[in-house]
Amino acid sequence: MSADAELIEIPVANGQIAVLDTGQPEAVAPEPPIVLLHGGALDHRMWRPQIELLRGMRRVIAPDARGHGQSSTPTAPFRHDIDLIGVLDGLGVAQAVVVGLSMGASIGVDLAIAHPERVAGLIVVGAGVSSPTFTDPWVLDVFTESAKAAQAGDGGAWLEQYLRFVTGPRRTADEVVPAVLTAVREMMTDTLRNHVPDGEPVLPSWLPDAADRIGEIGVPVLAIAGGADADDHLRMPAELVAGVADGRMVTIPGTAHYPNLERPEQFNSELLRFLATTD
Repeated sequence: MSADAELIEIPVANGQIAVLDTGQPEAVAPEPPIVLLHGGALDHRMWRPQIELLRGMRRVIAPDARGHGQSSTPTAPFRHDIDLIGVLDGLGVAQAVVVGLSMGASIGVDLAIAHPERVAGLIVVGAGVSSPTFTDPWVLDVFTESAKAAQAGDGGAWLEQYLRFVTGPRRTADEVVPAVLTAVREMMTDTLRNHVPDGEPVLPSWLPDAADRIGEIGVPVLAIAGGADADDHLRMPAELVAGVADGRMVTIPGTAHYPNLERPEQFNSELLRFLATTD
């Protein structure tokens, strides 16, 4: 599938968001579309196994967040959830089931709290609220070393640090399917090449007090985590589902931060099971 050929551009404040929109399949009863939100430094291509599964069943909308993929590089303060509202409005979508991984999960949580009428159900993968507290020494080491690389302007060293999230703290790269590492490396390399400015980057702001407001989420929430992911990335989705009225968590063994890429069949099974409960 050449997903890139299907991208359209939706204007938002001070920029544009590139979006893959498969459209509503013919002869299928209209149901809320599925919005797929990628992780940080990646883009919509990380969802290819899920797009292939869903495109004949539901309308699938997979945007590139601002500063990622083919969307514009931030030039002014912004919030990802507000950008997403602009995308939904631009596509005429009143409500959707939102699936987000890592950064995308935090965007989905912000959306479900700040704009509850737009969310029919929420799946978070490997993350929770948009103001996380990290305590795992392994995660803190990745952040420390990647920050040093960024300060030194060493994109290659930064990339190697962030690729550690593919393997997680409990495995080596030899235990990961090479195609998964290659795909993540390609997307992160494109982010570095196309969206890292010479000066200080414009970073997103997030919904204030989201961690204190998760009890406001009134839709079903499924949390998915990789069994080989870092302790923080197992803890945060568990905390989220514990704080909502209708929450459930699933762990996919033998995967780290990208279970949708490492074990797409099992991930897709959980995705379809969740969708059946929101129809």
